[in-house]
Amino acid sequence: MLISYLIVFAGSEAMFADLGHFSYTAIQIAFTFLVYPALILAYMGQAAYLSIHHDNSYQISFYVSVPETVRWPVLIIAILASVVGSQAIISGTFSIINQSQSLGCFPRVKVVHTSDKIHGQIYIPEINWILMILCIAVTIGFRDTKHMGNASGLAVMAVMLVTTCLTSLVIILCWHKPPIVALSFLLFFGSIELLYFSASLTKFREGAWLPILLALFLMTIMYVWHYATIKKYEFDLHNKVSLEWLLALGPSLGIARVPGIGLVFTDLTSGIPANFSRFVTNLPAFHQVLVFVCVKSVPVPYVPPAERYLVGRVGPAAHRSYRCIVRYGYRDVHQDVDSFESELVGRLADFIRYDWVRTHGTDPCIEDDGSGSGGSSSECRLTVIGNVAFSGTPAYEIEESLQPASVSIGFPTVESVTDVIEMEPISVTKRRVRFAIDDESETDTRSETDVQLQEELEELWAAQQSGTAFILGHSHVRAKQGSSLVKRLAINVGYNFLRRNCRGPDVALKVPPVSLLEVGMVYIV
Repeated sequence: MLISYLIVFAGSEAMFADLGHFSYTAIQIAFTFLVYPALILAYMGQAAYLSIHHDNSYQISFYVSVPETVRWPVLIIAILASVVGSQAIISGTFSIINQSQSLGCFPRVKVVHTSDKIHGQIYIPEINWILMILCIAVTIGFRDTKHMGNASGLAVMAVMLVTTCLTSLVIILCWHKPPIVALSFLLFFGSIELLYFSASLTKFREGAWLPILLALFLMTIMYVWHYATIKKYEFDLHNKVSLEWLLALGPSLGIARVPGIGLVFTDLTSGIPANFSRFVTNLPAFHQVLVFVCVKSVPVPYVPPAERYLVGRVGPAAHRSYRCIVRYGYRDVHQDVDSFESELVGRLADFIRYDWVRTHGTDPCIEDDGSGSGGSSSECRLTVIGNVAFSGTPAYEIEESLQPASVSIGFPTVESVTDVIEMEPISVTKRRVRFAIDDESETDTRSETDVQLQEELEELWAAQQSGTAFILGHSHVRAKQGSSLVKRLAINVGYNFLRRNCRGPDVALKVPPVSLLEVGMVYIV
């Protein structure tokens, strides 16, 4: 009977895993009027059969209790039910891996979203292959349904017990209920599940050891990846370069500005990444137009092109340095290098025009620090480029096939780059930027601000014509001297092995090798 109850729990868990494929109402109706009555009738029938055939010498099993006239149809239904249940468990595994990857607790894998409307419908090819190999290995290794049943029972009861413990925390932290409510919930449900869990532990040597071994293996991978990722990010934060250092780079230090656009990809949303300082130190030159690009994923299907780019200046306008945060939804297809470069340049041109109109020619990055002299220690606020209305005649033309209604209207700037604007999928806008240089006859009538604006746009256009370089960091993480043996194994062996065998940032960003510059850097954590 214990195995029967465990199967009921597993079936209920599989149904809730299907929430990514069906609505709440559909599952409630199916469970209330079909699944629950069928389970009650089935277990009442088995109980009646056991009350009559309770002799230990007689073999008792599920199919023995089924009448011979319907045994084959029941077998077919059981096979189909196992297929549906396994599909639900696989979908749940995909969802957990995807959430762990979003939290930085799992190596990067390819996630394919199979639905335009429902976030939960995903497919991960690597995990699917691993599950197939594990299933074949367990079947060949055990070759006994009893051992597989013991392993499944312990796994299900462990999941139920952990879920109860976490739900008690949710009651206090998220629902803000009194601790006595959470304690009552934990004692009532936890005591029942603990009894079943302890009963499953008696079969530890008969197959129940497998889920514990797999759980320890996955926890080790997730802990090593998360620990090393956090240490690496802290290293970036502590070693990022100040804005003053970037502004001080010039011909007096032997630094040259070469033609072209340099796109420096980084995870930091503020400050200058350490890999760029390493790049300038080893090669004392950087591009005429410098853009620090940070690619972020947001939990919505599509990000409208008009709301995809957040752009701001890094330093004064004369430095020609910008920061751009590019936001993609989980159903957005990352553009190829040509379309991405053209669209990015167009958004930079939009921002330049908007910034000069907004500031009327003043430098927005110079802030008064109270000492009476201007300072340049802070960066400009990032602006959502795409819905900005310009006054006057622009120095470029924008052709659009469709103007979408934006939900970001009224929020053209954000004080913090961590603010996420929730967006609904709307019509995609195709934009093409074409620079239009004014005639010499009109040059005399323009103000000094217009001249500076025109010069910045011309430099941007010239840099685009010279070519674009994609600068990415190629990191290698090592444990610092004096670290424990466990830490050295985790960082030097475990994390570096996972990093070499997961999807690289150049593959995820679709950077062509001909335009790629990788800056090697060793992280000592």
